[in-house]
Amino acid sequence: MARKRARVGRAASAAEAGQEIAIQTHRLTKAYGELIAVDNLNLTIRAGEIFGLLGPNGAGKTTTILMLLGLSEPTSGRAEVVGFDPTREPLEVKRRVGYLPDDVGFYGGLSGRQNLRYTAALNGLDRSASDVRIGDLLEQVGLDKAADRPVEEYSRGMRQRLGLADALVKDPSIVILDEPTASIDPAGVTDVLAIIEALARDRGVTVLLSSHLLHQVHQICDRVAIFNRGRILAQGKMADLAESLAGDQLELEVGIDGPVETVEAALRAVPGVVKVTRDPHDAHLWRVSGPQSIRNHIATDLAARGMGIRQLRRVGDELDEIYLRYFQRDEGDRDHAA
Repeated sequence: MARKRARVGRAASAAEAGQEIAIQTHRLTKAYGELIAVDNLNLTIRAGEIFGLLGPNGAGKTTTILMLLGLSEPTSGRAEVVGFDPTREPLEVKRRVGYLPDDVGFYGGLSGRQNLRYTAALNGLDRSASDVRIGDLLEQVGLDKAADRPVEEYSRGMRQRLGLADALVKDPSIVILDEPTASIDPAGVTDVLAIIEALARDRGVTVLLSSHLLHQVHQICDRVAIFNRGRILAQGKMADLAESLAGDQLELEVGIDGPVETVEAALRAVPGVVKVTRDPHDAHLWRVSGPQSIRNHIATDLAARGMGIRQLRRVGDELDEIYLRYFQRDEGDRDHAA
């Protein structure tokens, strides 16, 4: 008999849901002849969180997703999705997981509502109950006014929002999204990201988001896994990833008003500071380096001098900086091995 995990209630908070494991892989591997698309993948995604698979095209993200959905069989290793093995129990997984591919397809001559009704029928849902749900979903994704227009008249952003509604028709506990904001205009991206975030925050849905768009992932993901050539280089919260790269030394970006000479002297007087440089493009922005302890010293010392800090952040906390440094380290390791 198939093993089944208890589903997290829709009202549960992400923190409460985080005690459950929604997706887990152990040494999951997919090879196509000599090409290893996914290499010994160990991944744990908690229920109710938004988890980002981050990497360039061809890194192995889509291959991983297809194995999690039971649409591709791993060469070795195993996966568990809501308590089921996708290879042995693909139908059980599909009943509980909504999927939005990177190029979602609809019947262009049918309306958005009709396309969702078709999906509901394929999933064996009751017509009257599903019609109510479809109406709610169309409103949730902002397509209620366009619901009865042919999909062939929809923009790319509208199709992506319809794709989100389509993935949610069967009320899944997990939603897997493959490049959901690709080729969408900025306003459409904002709408789609807001919908994705609401799924986890308001409804307790687990979201696995695959993307190569760093800024968008940074906005909404609780944790990320950085992919390159089928391997995970690092995974965790962005702050933890930045911390692991920093080591004993810290570089801070400090925004502070005041005369240049006075500010520079105050920064150099902070215990532990070894280097102070001024941003060439912003007279009020400085880079300060030293041991980890300087973070607290800067705030207290400058406050004691009556200087107000308007910005204080660790250099490297932004996802694009983290991403680049892990990739540089990985490429360096490969060159060294070669």
